[in-house]
Amino acid sequence: MNKAIDFRLRPPLRGFLDTAMYKETERISGYTRSLGFEPAPSTTQKSIDLLIEEMDQSGVVAGLVVGRHAGALGSLSNEDVIAICNEYPERFFGAASIDPTDRRGAVQQIKTAVEAGMKVINIEPGAYPEPLLPDDRRLYPIYAYCEDEKLPILLMAGGNAGPDIKYTNPEALDHVLVDFPNLTVVLTHGGWPWVHQVLHLAIRRPNLYVSPDMYLANMPGMDDYLKAANGFLIDRFVYGTSYPLCPVDGYADWYRSLPLSEEALEKTMYQNAARILGLES
Repeated sequence: MNKAIDFRLRPPLRGFLDTAMYKETERISGYTRSLGFEPAPSTTQKSIDLLIEEMDQSGVVAGLVVGRHAGALGSLSNEDVIAICNEYPERFFGAASIDPTDRRGAVQQIKTAVEAGMKVINIEPGAYPEPLLPDDRRLYPIYAYCEDEKLPILLMAGGNAGPDIKYTNPEALDHVLVDFPNLTVVLTHGGWPWVHQVLHLAIRRPNLYVSPDMYLANMPGMDDYLKAANGFLIDRFVYGTSYPLCPVDGYADWYRSLPLSEEALEKTMYQNAARILGLES
């Protein structure tokens, strides 16, 4: 069984339990089924012990816990993420979120998070209380700081990542990739539905990693993502479930059944994420 790192995972702990993904169980379970999966017992029972069991059963050795500074989607503090990672240090790594409206404050948030052991900075432009495009100039000092400090960013652009479709248009993302060529950008939700455009960017911009997570699962464009993962994007395609929206074990079993080479499975499920997180040794 190929081991895996889940690059987008929200466990049933602390502030996550106050978000819609755990409070609106019936709606979220319906969405999970629409993707072709059954809801995980750990999700419906809100059990961290069951989640750990499901991770063990599916070969998921670790997950990236992603906080959030957002409007309608709800927020989760970096302090909660740090506490989760400290409680389960062998299981979870943290992605810190920032308030982009205060440049100096955002940099201090990043410094504090890194000192606490966080590995990635999470930026969700379209989901902020005041939605932003990825190339909004208020974000540029934050990108510059992360590039200088060699901190990878998780950038959400795809699916419902904004009040309308313009917030997921990859043209704005391309501006960021060009202006910060040494910044590692992992694209959460894979830029879906702009699949061909995002894959075009990935050909042109070697600092772009693509992680479609739940938008890979039985969705239009899946075959194109898989062709890229088997080919030119094999070293920059990143596995993720967006748990609890997809079950950890069910998604892993499904992913291993896809027409991916053994090399692609090893790299996309574990090695690429390990490299981003600095775990290669």
